Amino acid sequence: MSNTQDNLQEAFAGESQAGRRYLFFADKADKEGHPVIARLFRAAAEAETVHARNHLEAMDGIKSTRENLEVAISGEYYEFTQMYPGFITQAQAEANQPAETSFTWANQVEKVHHALYQQALKSLDGAEAPKDEPYFVCQRCGYTVAGEAPDRCPVCGAPLKMFKRVE
Repeated sequence: MSNTQDNLQEAFAGESQAGRRYLFFADKADKEGHPVIARLFRAAAEAETVHARNHLEAMDGIKSTRENLEVAISGEYYEFTQMYPGFITQAQAEANQPAETSFTWANQVEKVHHALYQQALKSLDGAEAPKDEPYFVCQRCGYTVAGEAPDRCPVCGAPLKMFKRVE
């Protein structure tokens, strides 16, 4: 990879992380009664998202839906088979329970995402067409389900009210 490609990858990662971080900062500012500052964080997050998209496009990182699904399947598989198991082991060795819980939940949910992406890819090959239905995402652990949210999250036990509908 060229230096410029390395730089694009690093910039994409940094801008992506900043965008997410600023959204979380906005939530905190709202909770602390600072709506104007929260709005600034959300605006900056949007700008960081624009930067991340531009960098990804410059890397030719957005392909056809089929290719994007294949990349997503590969990434999710890596996360739940390689990345998170090691992270969980390290967190256990360091007795860092919050990190262990976070990694364990993510690991379980990445398996779900992997299956959902595989199902979507099969639908492109003429298998069963995907149903036009909403997804629901647990706001505690990220568990994702199509159709209807469960009464309790099967990963973290969160109640139905913790699920966010995604159209």
